[in-house]
Amino acid sequence: MSQIAGIDLGTTFSALSILNEIGKPQIVPNADGDRLTPSALYFDEENADTIRVGTEAINSRQINPDRSVRWIKRHMGDPDYRKEIDDRFWSPVELSGLILRKLKQDAELEYDSIEDVMISVPAHFDEIRRKATMDAGAAAGLNVIGIVNEPVAAALYYATTQEVKGKILVYDLGGGTFDVTIIDVKGHQIDIVCSHGDHALGGIDFDREILKILEQMYLDEKGCELLGCDEDRAKYEDEAEDIKRTLSRRTAVKKILYGTGGSLKVEITRDVFEHAIASLMSRTDILVEVALEEAKLKASDINEVLLVGGSTRIPAVRQRLTAMFGFDPTTAVNVDECVSLGAAIYAGLTMIREHPEKVGPGVISGLKDINLTDVCNHSYGTLCAPIDKVTGKRVIENRIILQKNTPLPCQVSQRFYTLRENQRKIEVVVTQGEDTNPLFVNCIGTQHFELPPDRPAEQPIEVTYSYDLNQRMNCTFEDKESGRILKVDFLIDGNEQHASDQANQKMQVQKLVQVQ
Repeated sequence: MSQIAGIDLGTTFSALSILNEIGKPQIVPNADGDRLTPSALYFDEENADTIRVGTEAINSRQINPDRSVRWIKRHMGDPDYRKEIDDRFWSPVELSGLILRKLKQDAELEYDSIEDVMISVPAHFDEIRRKATMDAGAAAGLNVIGIVNEPVAAALYYATTQEVKGKILVYDLGGGTFDVTIIDVKGHQIDIVCSHGDHALGGIDFDREILKILEQMYLDEKGCELLGCDEDRAKYEDEAEDIKRTLSRRTAVKKILYGTGGSLKVEITRDVFEHAIASLMSRTDILVEVALEEAKLKASDINEVLLVGGSTRIPAVRQRLTAMFGFDPTTAVNVDECVSLGAAIYAGLTMIREHPEKVGPGVISGLKDINLTDVCNHSYGTLCAPIDKVTGKRVIENRIILQKNTPLPCQVSQRFYTLRENQRKIEVVVTQGEDTNPLFVNCIGTQHFELPPDRPAEQPIEVTYSYDLNQRMNCTFEDKESGRILKVDFLIDGNEQHASDQANQKMQVQKLVQVQ
């Protein structure tokens, strides 16, 4: 019987956990014995078929940054991103698939086959990014049974291993993303209330602020640039990350910089660092306030704040949260590992619900009392053209069909009508966002719906959106008169070429390279 696993596919680090025989999650160390694997790749120069993943890739990137990849999660779902290595272009899905394959290979050195997995994503990820994450898992040879939001996974692990209850705020500040989620915990009944987040706010942004400080110090003293080439940038990006971590333990760090004008000894204090990241921290404050407002709660209503993600080790995070809520936040578990561990629990709950024959009796017994209610993290709608009551003319409007924070699973239908006589085609658009103005929502799916000929106007079109427990969305458009149905696919760029690329991803990730 294959292992049930949860994977935290992180911006800077990734981890894989399995459920043991009694349903308890545990981290599986990689081949080097480390519990976390850096989400980094290095394409070997001497052997083009070998790709280094993890610590070795981090150590090699300063040699040739053009052959290295870091922080690929930030590009997930971006149709324009391609990494060119040796006249071959790699997509974010393929690159993420290589990281996932490394986790799978290493885990299988100790355990049985790793197949059924739950992969975590930031709560604010849209359908395209979620689909791309599942594609990466498939490319790595995994059976992705679902997607779980990172703060939900962390909250699940906290709630099942620690004494937490009441209104809980999960503050998830990782290497590249930030999420804030409010949950209601009553024993092993865990209800998600709402989530907000930012996919471009995390530890690497703090590192970049430190690098700016180093560059300015060197320029002010030496009158020339610190970074003379890509190798220099790679070196000092790593240096900045080390400085950030040290400043979480000490109030100052001394370093020697080596630039085009010679060496320079500098000191960076925690105060200088905190001043540099103040605007970034303010963005987290705003998102916390938005989440509280959406949940119709005040800071005083929150019983506990749970910290998730390596960047929550920054002292300023704790200080701001203590000032906001009046008590210290909780770090009762490893903030780097709780997402992966919670994802494994979520995977077990999913397998019990959908494939109980594949789950051992010990796992079923260990998880039988846990009940989780998740919600839809965004509003989803479609574009339509109603008649404006003031002008009497048709206007383009975003009509929300599936409301944010609707408990899962859910399904909602609305009826629309064709505009013209003998209308042969509808441009179907699936939107994500809370506004009725099309300018302020994201279009995440666009397809053409072919209709029968020779019909009058105002033919009914039934639109049905559903969201399942595994964070997978389905959209169908049905022409009621003819019975024709269009199911919208969430492709990265919505064209046939992408579908063809997807078909080749698994082969490319598994057959053409040696992941080490």
